[in-house]
Amino acid sequence: MTEKHTALYEEHKKLGASFTDFGGWQMPLKYTSELAEHHAVRKSAGLFDLSHMGEVWVTGPQAAEFLDYALVGKISAMAEGKAKYSLICQEDGGIIDDLIVYRRGADKFLVVPNAGNAFVVAAELLQRAAGYDVLVEDASSSTSLIAVQGPLAEAILLRLVPASQHSLVTDLKYYAAVEVTFLVAGSGQDLLLARTGYTGEDGFEIFVPNESAAALWQAISAVAEEGELVPAGLASRDSLRLEAGMPLYGNELSREGNPFAAGLGPVVALSKEGDFVGKEALAALKADGAGVSTGRKLVGLKGLGRRAGRSHYPVLKDGAVVGEVTSGQPSPTLGYPVVMAYVDVAYAEPGTTLDVDLRGKAEPFEVVALPFYKRSR
Repeated sequence: MTEKHTALYEEHKKLGASFTDFGGWQMPLKYTSELAEHHAVRKSAGLFDLSHMGEVWVTGPQAAEFLDYALVGKISAMAEGKAKYSLICQEDGGIIDDLIVYRRGADKFLVVPNAGNAFVVAAELLQRAAGYDVLVEDASSSTSLIAVQGPLAEAILLRLVPASQHSLVTDLKYYAAVEVTFLVAGSGQDLLLARTGYTGEDGFEIFVPNESAAALWQAISAVAEEGELVPAGLASRDSLRLEAGMPLYGNELSREGNPFAAGLGPVVALSKEGDFVGKEALAALKADGAGVSTGRKLVGLKGLGRRAGRSHYPVLKDGAVVGEVTSGQPSPTLGYPVVMAYVDVAYAEPGTTLDVDLRGKAEPFEVVALPFYKRSR
């Protein structure tokens, strides 16, 4: 398969990035030190290329009604300018992807799926649109996505926005988006700015046409003062999202899993009017107590020793396997190992002591409430 490059690939090469394959894309894993990049996001700000993510526009008179059918959330209840985390599920309740939906008008929505699932989600939406008066357009190949995450993100971006529009940025709430003029390369460009992110910090994501991505990346870098901003790769993004207890598709979420086991039951609007794909199966799973009284549940595990559990390592109780690690590594912020794992519901209560089988050696862990890390506001 031919490797894909984002519009910012040359920028990353100039910065000496180490690359890795992610969903078929060559993406920066790190630029210097993943630990330094992680700490920069927690203390100042990091600059991320997220252009491997998908962007699918859904427009037309029945756009809201259609998304209510295609996704598990009540999208029609969203106010214009807001964003909503949702899922697209199979008929059996399995998770095809988790995604964010932005309402940009009464009949206009932007759906942002994960990188490896972008094509699949766009195709699934197109198929489910049959019979609805909607237009589904996959704009992934022409759209870049740049994120600035961290306590200084707002202050840095304000330097690229006209003073008359500063309040659009400062007043923007979490999970909301607005059109803002960015002063780039000597001219103003209206871009969609969202107060969303995947790091557990305050931050923003900017949707920009591919042809303007490099200029915006350079402009953001240029206005940051020394020590305020570093380019950050996928390695730090993964450690940041793990500390924040955010699931990663392919690790915590999959077609074999379900929203209730993953702790995402509130995302599923079983009470909304009409049918939606997977409703019957999801209702049955909830009635059966999935993730509450039956099956396994996604939990956080705090390491009581120094070694970290990794994906697919068994979770034990008195030597018997009661679960499996989905993500795990030492927490740079907290100073101890953290793990997300699916465990039998009988052992999912915070305070429960379990072991993780680290290649034949049982290492002690304790069930804790997610997220592991929560920023001070």
